[in-house]
Amino acid sequence: MAYVNAYQPPPAVKPAYGLHGPVPYDINVAFPLDFTQLETPSLKLVPFIPSIHAAKYHAAISDPAHFYRYYPFAEMEDPESYLLFMDTFMRQNPYSVLFAIIDRTTPDPDYPEWGGKLAGTIGLLNYSPTNLSVEIGAVCVLPAFQRTHVATHAIGTVLKYCFTMPSTSQSESGLGLRRAYWYAHSDNEPSLRLAARLGLKREGTLRWAWVLPVGKDLGKTPRKDDLLAGLGRDTAVMAMTWEDWEDGAREIVTTQMARTE
Repeated sequence: MAYVNAYQPPPAVKPAYGLHGPVPYDINVAFPLDFTQLETPSLKLVPFIPSIHAAKYHAAISDPAHFYRYYPFAEMEDPESYLLFMDTFMRQNPYSVLFAIIDRTTPDPDYPEWGGKLAGTIGLLNYSPTNLSVEIGAVCVLPAFQRTHVATHAIGTVLKYCFTMPSTSQSESGLGLRRAYWYAHSDNEPSLRLAARLGLKREGTLRWAWVLPVGKDLGKTPRKDDLLAGLGRDTAVMAMTWEDWEDGAREIVTTQMARTE
């Protein structure tokens, strides 16, 4: 039987709406978001809108190569490439969303309308309405806010939203998920300790899960004459389930979020 293979890789297309996304900005999310549930007295999560947040975010990162050293993407170090990558990877995917973390304990005189200072980002990735699961990712706490309450409160807020059941009659409502998971470079001990401190459990390691971009130096050496030049990355898998949440993780998160520093 005769056949052909006419496949051609599609060309990379720069979106016509530019680096800052469409106007008005479309967060393009296919699952419910209640931003009243995504805040605490110490911080709040709002949509990351490039025209509002990007310049401040990038200006706060003095050494992007070090800041993104554990990420398996080449596009994040350069501000323009970062915005194009995030538009493709996050905004155009209706099951992912990127939040800006606003620290409410430190006012920003340049942006009083924010109600605090931009402290970083956090995202919900690859939400699955079929399997009631989501990845917590893009956790990038800006250098000035590292080793403060910010990471703990941002992740704790997201976990609470993930596992709280939906409700129209109670003050607390969420997504009612069964599973939230966390991927990290297997050598990223600060990330793994943070996840464990908030009650996520190590499930295993995905060995050689990524071929890293050339220039990334935290990885494993491939075989001689490998098809690609980049190093390899092992990915640690951390996760929390609804059973974990109800069997003590809720209390762990509440205790950790009682920190103010």
